[in-house]
Amino acid sequence: QVQLVESGGGSVQAGGSLRLSCAASGIQYSIYCMAWFRQAPGKEREGVATITLGGTIQYVDSVKGRFTISRENVKNIVYLQIDSLKPEDTAKYYCAAETRFVGNCPAEPLQYNDWGQGTQVTVSS
Repeated sequence: QVQLVESGGGSVQAGGSLRLSCAASGIQYSIYCMAWFRQAPGKEREGVATITLGGTIQYVDSVKGRFTISRENVKNIVYLQIDSLKPEDTAKYYCAAETRFVGNCPAEPLQYNDWGQGTQVTVSS
């Protein structure tokens, strides 16, 4: 069982930046897919960004140009640099991991078995 621990959330004003981190443990090899999701109150969990072991990256359209996902493969750490934050980015951000995929990583929550506890991002206007 993979354990994922997120950190780096907080409260910021619109236009500010945050860097989220997620460290995986309990696994002896590099994880194929690592992803960031977010969930705002009353809304469904949304895929924000995914990255494969080989570095193939995908973003949801609403964050392109503002969010940057990256990872350290050997350490199984994934980052999410969030710039130009908007109030609508307010949500709990979750890290997810999955080892069994090939090709591009999916952005559907149901495709992932391993999740972190989430870190809150709150953006004020």
